[in-house]
Amino acid sequence: MQKISFALILLIISCSQPTTLSENEKTAIIGEIRQTFNNYYGDIRKSGLTAEFKYLDSSAEFFWVPPGYGGPISYDSVVTVLRQNAPKFRIVDNTLDTLRIIPLSRELATYTGRLHSSMTDTSGKTMTFSMLETGIVIRRKDGWKLLSGQTSIINP
Repeated sequence: MQKISFALILLIISCSQPTTLSENEKTAIIGEIRQTFNNYYGDIRKSGLTAEFKYLDSSAEFFWVPPGYGGPISYDSVVTVLRQNAPKFRIVDNTLDTLRIIPLSRELATYTGRLHSSMTDTSGKTMTFSMLETGIVIRRKDGWKLLSGQTSIINP
């Protein structure tokens, strides 16, 4: 039900706004979002998993499907999971192998990326993963935020 209502909201938003973007506007939006992802992963590298909070949209429309989950979870659930897991890791290093961004409007864009993640726990054990992530980002007053999406491990 949540996915249907979210799709309806996106449809209403996209129909109520001009959807024709110039190539310059698309290029600018793509650049802004790429920089957001660079900052996002840099902040996590520097400050750990809780640095993600700055990049998540805290609205009621937010949802995410993390690796291993069978369905979407809310913003509050994501915050809880991150807070529980953050102390377990000394180093979290995520890098994008690929990133495709498609601006839908001046305020919304979809993206798909392949990530490489290396996580070192407090005992010194390092785990590496390749992941595929797809989602929607939304422009807010304080920058681009992750609104919804999912992350899947592609090589356990």
